[in-house]
Amino acid sequence: MLETVQKTTDLSARERFVTVAAELFARNGYDGTSIRDIAREMGVTPGAVYAHFVSKAGLLLAVYKTGVERISSAVDEEIHASTDPWTNLERACWRHLEVLVAENGFAKVVIRVLPTDIEEVAGELTTLRRQYEERFRRLIDALELRAGTNRNLLRLQLLGALNWTQVWYRAEHADLADIAHALVENLRRGTEIQDGDA
Repeated sequence: MLETVQKTTDLSARERFVTVAAELFARNGYDGTSIRDIAREMGVTPGAVYAHFVSKAGLLLAVYKTGVERISSAVDEEIHASTDPWTNLERACWRHLEVLVAENGFAKVVIRVLPTDIEEVAGELTTLRRQYEERFRRLIDALELRAGTNRNLLRLQLLGALNWTQVWYRAEHADLADIAHALVENLRRGTEIQDGDA
């Protein structure tokens, strides 16, 4: 495993590097952003960045971790808000969407940078994604669905739809809670056990 983040007592400086890197990675892409670009944006030398992170991949990992922590925290607040599993899933989707469309680079990086894109930290990025997605696995496992429903594909379908929202969503056209409701209701109509099902 790559040891990416060096120990430092100046956490506020580290957090500023991570925030600036998130914005630049989101705007210009990982490959289109250099350590020199991040340093220039911060008004420091590249060496100052390397004092906190041993590589650009290490800085990406810190951005990814922060992004996953933010979206995980938001969704975790909703997971046990109701005893009804469909309601919990809808609320989790709503909070997921809220974080995705917020004006910050972290969510964009988490969604748009695939672990396989950055071989140096692919394992760590994959683990972070899986840890987050496990919440949706549990939420979908709690649903009473028709026999034969592929829960894994259902989860991937839902996450794909949620994540793509970041591309087309405009606040003036739709409410996030309404979008979450519609997505979950469509899944429910197609998969929930109906009267007469065996």
